[in-house]
Amino acid sequence: MSTTGRIHSFESCGTVDGPGIRFIVFLQGCLMRCQYCHNRDTWDTHDGKEVTVEEIINEAKSYRHFMNASGGGVTCSGGEAMLQPEFVRDFFRSAKDNGIHTCLDTNGYIRKHTDVIDEVLEVSDLVMLDLKHMRDEIHKDFIGVSNTRVLDFARYLHKVGQKTWIRYVIVPGYTDSLEDARLLGEFIKDMDNIEKIELLPYHKLGAHKWEALGIEYPLEGVNPPSKETMDSIVEVLSEYHDNIKY
Repeated sequence: MSTTGRIHSFESCGTVDGPGIRFIVFLQGCLMRCQYCHNRDTWDTHDGKEVTVEEIINEAKSYRHFMNASGGGVTCSGGEAMLQPEFVRDFFRSAKDNGIHTCLDTNGYIRKHTDVIDEVLEVSDLVMLDLKHMRDEIHKDFIGVSNTRVLDFARYLHKVGQKTWIRYVIVPGYTDSLEDARLLGEFIKDMDNIEKIELLPYHKLGAHKWEALGIEYPLEGVNPPSKETMDSIVEVLSEYHDNIKY
């Protein structure tokens, strides 16, 4: 029997969630409460649509030519993909059987490290890990949970040699200080499994989803960071890593 999962949606030709053209599955459910979340409608673990691995891999395979020709593949995102690790594992296994590159986009908030977590990593060609904030007190306030488990997972990815990209959202007034950038740099400087750091400028494109749910958008009035801010953060992080992109 094919493993089932609960998804929010999928995107057939994504270009920003991993290398190349990608088939992206947005899984339903998330335990973090990021104030800048642009997928607010993915939080509820009971919403979404139930699908089987067979259904979703058959959909993905129809785009295989475009994915493979561009160096792309499939990405599991969310919400938070690792709330449904059995589904991700079996989907990635099927993708690998079909010669398709696999990418896990995760916030790293792993409540309990079980064998299935390792089984997911075994079939993940790339992990994109979102590091929200290095200071735990701010992380708790801004994201809703401690960053302890996230940083532990980052260390584990380094321990097992998992190819990783770090993603860091720049939100003015919250994550745009050079001091915090330096804390991030110090944390990752010895992690030779990290291929790239992606700096993601904050945007307001998901604000309408909060409004549609009848919820006040927490960052009303916060504007995207300036180019000067982004360049300054790149300059700091370049002291610790030689591949910084935004």
